[in-house]
Amino acid sequence: MTTAYITHPLYADHDYPGHPENAGRIRAVWRELESSGLNARMLNISPHAVTDAQILTVHGQRYLDRLGWVALQELPIFFDPDTYALPETPQIARLAAGGIVAAVDAVISGQAHNAMVCVRPPGHHALIGSPMGFCLLGNVPIAARHAQNAHGLKRVLIVDYDVHHGNGTQDMFYNDGSVLFISSHQHPFYPGTGMAEEIGAGPGRGYTMNLPLPGGVGDNGFAQLYEKFVWPAARRFQPELIIVSAGFDAHWRDPLGGLKLTNTGYAHLTRELIRMAEELCGGKIIFAMEGGYDPEALSAGWRNIAHALLGDKQVYDPIGQRKTPHAEPDIRPLIEYLRNLHVITE
Repeated sequence: MTTAYITHPLYADHDYPGHPENAGRIRAVWRELESSGLNARMLNISPHAVTDAQILTVHGQRYLDRLGWVALQELPIFFDPDTYALPETPQIARLAAGGIVAAVDAVISGQAHNAMVCVRPPGHHALIGSPMGFCLLGNVPIAARHAQNAHGLKRVLIVDYDVHHGNGTQDMFYNDGSVLFISSHQHPFYPGTGMAEEIGAGPGRGYTMNLPLPGGVGDNGFAQLYEKFVWPAARRFQPELIIVSAGFDAHWRDPLGGLKLTNTGYAHLTRELIRMAEELCGGKIIFAMEGGYDPEALSAGWRNIAHALLGDKQVYDPIGQRKTPHAEPDIRPLIEYLRNLHVITE
């Protein structure tokens, strides 16, 4: 069983001092994978930048033109208070989306059984016509469209377990029944979207599934959510490929989030998704890097993804539980509401 590992040294060149989405994040992941020896056990693939045509499958021409303008500037610019760009950022963003496209090609062609993609800038907040929330391009949506357009896939499942709602991904597929988007996220929280009742429209009605969680939900609540909702929803959809927007900012120590997952809890979700892919789509699963702003929790999270994809039983959790115990909120009523909303009967 071969696991593809896609990353690129240029991902560290998109960097702004003091910003939470900085190059230190991916460097911590690189160090962890190198020091643990996991890097050497995977098939290392160097990605290419996505083309204009690939970007335009989910973004508009005016936004593509705007990115071209950014490349001509001499100084960093801020699109909004959260999202910065350097002159080299548009090309790095193309390369980030290209990393997940390369993973799709490797997994669908049979070159690899599964894949993990460590990229930045992240992508799940990027809108059709603008950047947002640290994100420049819809990395995962571009790759999902590539899977459909280049490889003929009819059903792609995107699971997003970042602490923030993947509003950009939602918008790109809101009217599309060929992509099932499942997002678990803290709510109310940035970016303010992702209510349970946002379920898609037209041919896409029922194919957006938002799982809005109160602060404090940790390992036990997430395990229940996957068992009672994510699994039956995925079985009903029968995907041909699963792409995971893997954000580690739902970890209890992350400075930007308020959920309480541990690295052990994250590892359980990862293994459940891999098991899901084995059952439903021949193991075809790709994990793509989104948020996570505590370098140790982030790097441990990606180490655990590598272990799981390679079939190792090891779970690495150097941080462990919070020293001060907390009582998780009871989310059983929420799960029941979600099951009724989406007519989950399994």
